[in-house]
Amino acid sequence: QVQLVESGGGLVQPGGSLRLSCAASGSIFSIKDMGWYRQAPGKQRELVARITSGGNTNYVDSVKGRFTISRDNAKNTVYLQMNSLKPEDTAIYYCNALIKRVGVRIYENYWGQGTQVTVSS
Repeated sequence: QVQLVESGGGLVQPGGSLRLSCAASGSIFSIKDMGWYRQAPGKQRELVARITSGGNTNYVDSVKGRFTISRDNAKNTVYLQMNSLKPEDTAIYYCNALIKRVGVRIYENYWGQGTQVTVSS
């Protein structure tokens, strides 16, 4: 089995920073893309940022210049550094990864349990 475990969410004032982490564990052979999604109340889940195994990144326009995604392939971990946070960044943030398990031929899509980020004064 494979698990994605997120950490780092919380309450922060507007203009503040948070760093999210997501560690993948289990019978992992390789990991392709890793990313962060978010879902605010009453809204659809949206892609925030994504990073390939080679380090290429893409971001939703609303976070460009404020958020940075990175990964440590040796630790099977992806990070999201969030700076200059705004109230509209408030959401549950979910980690996502395409993972090939040992003994399996295909990449499968995995999700973390989600971590709450609240930006409020």
